[in-house]
Amino acid sequence: MEKTIEDPPTSAVLLDRCHFSQVIFNSVEKFYVPGGDITCYYTFAEHFIPRRKDWIGIFRVGWKTTREYYTFMWVALPSDINNKSAKQQEVQFKAYYLPKDDEYYQFCYVDQDGVVRGASIPFQFRPESEEDILVVTTKGKVEEIEQHNEELCKENQELKDSCASLQKQNSSMQAELQRKQEELETLQSINKKLEQKVKEQKTCWETELLQLKEHNQKVSSENEKMGIRVDQLQAQLSTQEKEMEKLVQGDQDKAEQLEHLKKENDQLFFSLTEQREQQKKLQQIVEDMKQKETTAAKKQQELMDENFDLSRRLSENKIICDVLQREKERMERENDLLKKENSRLLSYMGLDFDSLPCQVPTSDQGGAGQNPGLVYGNPYSGIQESSAPSLKKEKKMSLPAPIHGRTIGRVVHF
Repeated sequence: MEKTIEDPPTSAVLLDRCHFSQVIFNSVEKFYVPGGDITCYYTFAEHFIPRRKDWIGIFRVGWKTTREYYTFMWVALPSDINNKSAKQQEVQFKAYYLPKDDEYYQFCYVDQDGVVRGASIPFQFRPESEEDILVVTTKGKVEEIEQHNEELCKENQELKDSCASLQKQNSSMQAELQRKQEELETLQSINKKLEQKVKEQKTCWETELLQLKEHNQKVSSENEKMGIRVDQLQAQLSTQEKEMEKLVQGDQDKAEQLEHLKKENDQLFFSLTEQREQQKKLQQIVEDMKQKETTAAKKQQELMDENFDLSRRLSENKIICDVLQREKERMERENDLLKKENSRLLSYMGLDFDSLPCQVPTSDQGGAGQNPGLVYGNPYSGIQESSAPSLKKEKKMSLPAPIHGRTIGRVVHF
């Protein structure tokens, strides 16, 4: 059987989790001569059933997982898998796939799940001339490995027992899981019913809310009508009171007429009292309705007030910004005029404005404090220092200059 390109199934399971007693390797030599093919002989245990993806690999002694194989060959399935009689199987490894060093190796049978089912005793690839020396030097190590294999077999049996116990626990857990799933399905069914009831209740509440809104509109309309009626009664009462005052202040000689008017007044007062009591009842109803409306519109009014305040502040800020912008433009125009005037004065004196030293007035200089109208400061303050340092007296000269129809006087210090 040739080695194929397909990789064999492997596993990251450590050495102590493998089963070494289900495949037994037979006639394993202590060493094999390099450069020749070797044949591996093995037999299956009584209850072991080989599968299509099982393979035999050559592993360097000290391996931990089945991914560390050096080379491998697929196993051939027996003609009668169900036959329990132990029949020896074999697989041949080609020479050009075998290791070239003199390390210790061993055969391992790996099933299609990547689990080791059997391992051989260690062997080497070396010439025959070194046989005697190697036998003496490696005998103790071989015995140690055989003892290790026996311990692994014992551990394998313990792991089998543990596996049976875990299978029982798994069955119990599956039964518990089935029960939980049934309970979950029951809860889901109850949840669907509750959701349906909630939807029906919500529809009912929406209908009642719509009816309440319609009733509220009717009450509001009646309230408006009652308010108009109260105003009419108040106007009528005010008119009757005025008429009563005129009658009281009338002619005292008309006693019979006054007595008659008093009787009418008593009747009107009694009617007015009844109307006032009715008005109080109506006002109480109106107050109740207003309180409900006020509670509903309170938050809306607060939001409207806040929006109005923000709009007012925005308008004020915009006005201030416009004023500052106009002020800035005015100052820029004045600065331009002053610069032109300074240039004219300097040209009048025979000086160049660009040749003067630039002095920026600060808060502690006297010139800026004496003449705050000059935005650029006194342009002639540098003349006294640079052009005429030897003069001891100051001469004052008034230079008239027409600017926009005005005559401006400037005092120049030399």
